[in-house]
Amino acid sequence: MEGPEVDIVEKIKTKTRIKNKKIVRVVKEIKKAGFKVLRNKEWQIEEDLVLKKGKVYTPNDKELRTEIIQLYYDILAAEHGKR
Repeated sequence: MEGPEVDIVEKIKTKTRIKNKKIVRVVKEIKKAGFKVLRNKEWQIEEDLVLKKGKVYTPNDKELRTEIIQLYYDILAAEHGKR
């Protein structure tokens, strides 16, 4: 990963810590206990990102979600132009 993707991942980590204190507390307890997977792989931790069902958990933050969508469509548009 590089460029804007790295920035958005860091924002997801930060906003998850700020907005979802309960989730962060549970993640810390999971890590402390040495588990990487919780509840039949429904919840996981990878590189300090919380995953739910294999997808990055994103807090309910309109600004962050808008930025993720914009980044996704910017990447698609750039790839389309390479064809």
